Amino acid sequence: MEPGNETQISEFLLLGLSKKIELQTLIFGLFLSMYLITVIGNLLLILAVSSDPHLHTPMYFFLSNLSFVDVCFTSTTIPKMLKNIRTKNKAITYEGCITQIHFFLLFATMEIFLLTVMAYDRFVAICHPLRYTIIMNPRVCGLLALMSWMMSCLSVTSSLLETLTVLRLPFCTNMKIPHFFCDLLEVLKLTCSDTLINNVVVYFGAIVLGVFPLFWIFFSYSLIFSSILRISSARGKYKAFYTCGSHLFVISLFYSTSLGVYLSSAVTSSSRTILVASVMYTVVTPMLNPFIYSLRIRDMKGTLGRLLSRVPSFNDGIVVGLS
Repeated sequence: MEPGNETQISEFLLLGLSKKIELQTLIFGLFLSMYLITVIGNLLLILAVSSDPHLHTPMYFFLSNLSFVDVCFTSTTIPKMLKNIRTKNKAITYEGCITQIHFFLLFATMEIFLLTVMAYDRFVAICHPLRYTIIMNPRVCGLLALMSWMMSCLSVTSSLLETLTVLRLPFCTNMKIPHFFCDLLEVLKLTCSDTLINNVVVYFGAIVLGVFPLFWIFFSYSLIFSSILRISSARGKYKAFYTCGSHLFVISLFYSTSLGVYLSSAVTSSSRTILVASVMYTVVTPMLNPFIYSLRIRDMKGTLGRLLSRVPSFNDGIVVGLS
């Protein structure tokens, strides 16, 4: 960054997805719809899992945790973006920006750990089916979910130390962030001092929290595919692939975009490319998750169908009572 006058700043300006005024209404409507679909879809999935005893299994337990994290993850960024468009005020306070960075990293890390735990669950289910209920008992599932939260909190505590170092960095007079939320890498670009150490820490954290879990997921699925290939019946192979298909699709979508953001930022200065990829893993993936799982899993489709069928019957009862 070119040197400039250092200043004690109190807020940043989030430039959003587009500077064109005529597109703001379209962007507001689109992202409001996507946010509502995300919240309603994931909460409906959580309700389905909690209300149906047939879905009280390890896979659905982790899936409901993932849905909760998706709601929190999206709520960290989108409401503020919608408010800025509605009020035509792009400002976010300095403290608000640091807080947003912290919770964004927390829920993103939790999503990574949950996807890793879900890969382990599928590994046990397919590679050790006879011992599945013994290995993945409720106590173990609770401990795995608790460990995911604890590891996320510990890793984000270290990332919070990174954001606290940002507080001590001198900033230039240009406080415009070419993003729709406070991204740590974009905030670091606004400083006037050397951020080499900060960037090294950020990329090291991305490797540890992103690549290592991804390696474990690949290792789990290599064993899963090896077991599937040993299944003699075609129907058995199809059933095994069908069970893993939803999880693999979600992993591919989340990792390809999230890791793409951090890796591409190291080799390109194109904010537009990073912005599009960020929309994919912060908005699109959490919105699609409940649809991907519910449409591919027969038990989930049946439960959601029964839940939705109660809505008109309840309304009909009210009409009859009033008439």
